[in-house]
Amino acid sequence: MDLASATWTDVGELEADLAVVPVGSTEQHGPHAPLGTDVLTAKAVADAGLERTDRNVLRTPAIPIGVAEEHRQFPGTMWVSPDTFRSYVRESVQSLAHHGVERVVLVNGHGGNVNALREVGARLTRDGDAYTVPFTWFNAVGEHSADMGHGGPLETALLRHIEPELVRDDRIEEARDGAADSWGEWTSYVNLAYDSAQFSENGVVGDPAEGDEERGEELLELAAESLARLLDAVAERDVSVPDSR
Repeated sequence: MDLASATWTDVGELEADLAVVPVGSTEQHGPHAPLGTDVLTAKAVADAGLERTDRNVLRTPAIPIGVAEEHRQFPGTMWVSPDTFRSYVRESVQSLAHHGVERVVLVNGHGGNVNALREVGARLTRDGDAYTVPFTWFNAVGEHSADMGHGGPLETALLRHIEPELVRDDRIEEARDGAADSWGEWTSYVNLAYDSAQFSENGVVGDPAEGDEERGEELLELAAESLARLLDAVAERDVSVPDSR
């Protein structure tokens, strides 16, 4: 059930104890892809995953701004501090828990959110608010995951499948020419760069020309199937705290 379009009576009658919360970012994705890429992809994967389960699950509105200061040199990028982000996500889940939602999956579309979401999930779970697990879609697409960059082949492909009109086809070559081959600038296993502008001319990592619509369809299928399996695991997991004695 889509929480934003439901009434409070609809939600009460559903009596769902499981929810998915899409989490993204509003940040540059090169000259060819929209700032809202991470929100759009997280929402699409969340909805596709829910289509593959018969369970009663609430789908909340997406959290659109995340930990993205690494893209601060590019106009339009928005970000909050990790502390603010963790607090916002935690309190959002706590409000669901107040209404009886005991289990939550955070469906994430932004790499910069990963560490913070894992910390939030642990805190909510350990404090007994709600069993909360983060799920990042581009880590759940099999061998494709190795090609994840930024505004590169995976995100471009998924956008071509879910929101094709938002991909600026006339800028693909520009995006490709100014892209970095990989994320960061590495020496002795250390990334010397903190911001994407330090190693990518236009903010892109990877070749967006390798992201066609057919690949995007496959990515959505793989991510959705992974999410559906995770929803079953979260719903059925025994989350009681073991006796430490």
